[in-house]
Amino acid sequence: MSSRSLLRPLAGSGSADPLRRVCPTAVIPPRRRLLSTTQQRPQNQVQTLLQDKENGFGFIRSNLCPEKPRKVGVTEIRGPYYSSNRRRHLQGVLETMGHHVDGLKFAGGSFSLMPEKAVREMIESGMKVKPELGIQFVAVGHAAVKDLEAAGTSDPAKVVNLAKRFFNEAGVERIMVESERITGNVKSWRTDVILTILQELPSEMVMFEAADPPVFNWYIREFEVDVNLFVDHSQIVQLSYLRTGIWGMADTFGKVMSYRD
Repeated sequence: MSSRSLLRPLAGSGSADPLRRVCPTAVIPPRRRLLSTTQQRPQNQVQTLLQDKENGFGFIRSNLCPEKPRKVGVTEIRGPYYSSNRRRHLQGVLETMGHHVDGLKFAGGSFSLMPEKAVREMIESGMKVKPELGIQFVAVGHAAVKDLEAAGTSDPAKVVNLAKRFFNEAGVERIMVESERITGNVKSWRTDVILTILQELPSEMVMFEAADPPVFNWYIREFEVDVNLFVDHSQIVQLSYLRTGIWGMADTFGKVMSYRD
């Protein structure tokens, strides 16, 4: 199964449209001082209140995320699937948390149910194809565990081999690893599959589906803040808290740190 990931609608283009004014281009009103205690930052960089030492909360220890376009610490959010996630709703998410969002995924062919105008409004900045690979045969949403077990799983080497073909023959930038039967709909997590994939493929070219707080908490704990993750749009704040180190569960709160300048 392949999914199409909207990886460039978040870049600013100077347009008056708020959907195109979110990161990585910071829109600064005329005669307004940039939030910085030292030299002014380029307009394509964003400083959040957490990083602003003069007017924000820069006195709090936090992990800085790389500037866009990112190769590591990439976060993709789910678009229309469980809910309609209309453009106005998406616009609200991006106006507040756009600095932490790198891509949008149309899940389950949801775009085919939408009017053309609504789809075009979301994708006119351009799209990139990102294959979605997994170990579960016939992976479908809301399937019972017993039904998935009956269908069986494939060897993780198949995921690795297919990924290499996509990288080498199709020029794909990144693959998505389907959570089905790895951390989703499984009695115990197949962490061995995750480790096999990361041992064989460059981590910056792999993204893991982790649309459940205990799952993305585990990924951050085990592979640190630069792991690439896909979550539901409703979880972007929670994941961003975790990446910056100012939130966490019992095993991560106060323990997630990077030493990036």
